[in-house]
Amino acid sequence: MTPPADPSRDFPMHVSVEQAREMLSALLSPPGHETVPLQGALGRTLAAPLRALVSHPSATESALDGIACREADTLGATPGAPARLRVVGESRAGLPFPASVGPGECTRIYTGAPMPAGADAICPVEELLDDGPEHVLLRRPASPGDVRREGGDFRAGEEVMAAGLPLTAPRVALAAALGHQTLPVRRRFRVALLSTGDEVVEPGQLLRPGQVYDSNRYGLAAMLAECGCEVVMLGHAPDSVEALEEAVARSGGADLLVTSGGVSMGRYDFMRDLLIDHGRVAFWKVRMRPGGPAILGGWKGLPVIGLPGNPVSSLVVFHVIVRPALTGQPLQALTLRAATPFRALGDKAAFWRGVIRGGQVHDYGQQGSGILRSLSDADALVIVPEGQPVAVGDDVQVVLL
Repeated sequence: MTPPADPSRDFPMHVSVEQAREMLSALLSPPGHETVPLQGALGRTLAAPLRALVSHPSATESALDGIACREADTLGATPGAPARLRVVGESRAGLPFPASVGPGECTRIYTGAPMPAGADAICPVEELLDDGPEHVLLRRPASPGDVRREGGDFRAGEEVMAAGLPLTAPRVALAAALGHQTLPVRRRFRVALLSTGDEVVEPGQLLRPGQVYDSNRYGLAAMLAECGCEVVMLGHAPDSVEALEEAVARSGGADLLVTSGGVSMGRYDFMRDLLIDHGRVAFWKVRMRPGGPAILGGWKGLPVIGLPGNPVSSLVVFHVIVRPALTGQPLQALTLRAATPFRALGDKAAFWRGVIRGGQVHDYGQQGSGILRSLSDADALVIVPEGQPVAVGDDVQVVLL
């Protein structure tokens, strides 16, 4: 069996979080590209820049329901001395007014309808009074500010969306407005997922003393789905090198294998032994808490990231190291004021669970790596750099959960 901390091993130990993230990214082969229809684009990553095929708006149009007229004809209009204009027609979306608006004239117009020739301002319907069948009274001047200019959002040929953007619902809508029916996206990573440990059993089974339900597999599968990955569920393997080899053999074609458990310093941490003795190791252990025992390596050409078995450790390592590598997006941190102190660790970055109230972040309280409920209740991971405690009132970086 491999000695847990053999100094003769030729791989780095106790790497930083940033180094771990970079090393995992370097092991992943760049994903290819594919084209998907708009309705299948949500959650994917744009693989190439998108240019507008049309301008938006496609014509100068009204932002309001009201009348379109010449601003000069309405200057000085007030409720006590309204401006009077003759209605010569209407313009509505899909059916614009075909002629021009002259001095003292206007057309009724509706939101999104093209502006008639000669008109340069809008007066909203709330400020109008009918004066017979052919005239209206304006109780305030018409405003050019309520006119949407052609191409005011984007113009045909303009690059509007950059490669690498995650396709959220608003971005899918924007891509449709640009005129695209299909989108170039990054191919999904195919990730095999395996949980390990003799003590781990399927939820719903009878739980004997010392056993634990397999929360890691389902939590990690959900996080992989959030990353837009195709997940290959390998199930669960007991604590033996043979069982691990058999399970890993079923991950053929995957871009990455993610495991939970078996990577720490114990006698039965066989995932560690499998990689060190029979595979290759890029690093073992990360200077972070929770999650320090993580291991990165490879097995017969397949990149492998072994996460700790403790549920909080497993999910936190995924959140701060694996997710950015899979999505190509940096860790999204923001700055908040600390409402409570957060302790520092001398040689590790700490990711303490926090609760956000009133724009400030509070210590959640229980920070043990087995307190899975804390990740459900907390709002954020509070980043405390090595040896730099956070006092009440200090600014601190947090990662939203």
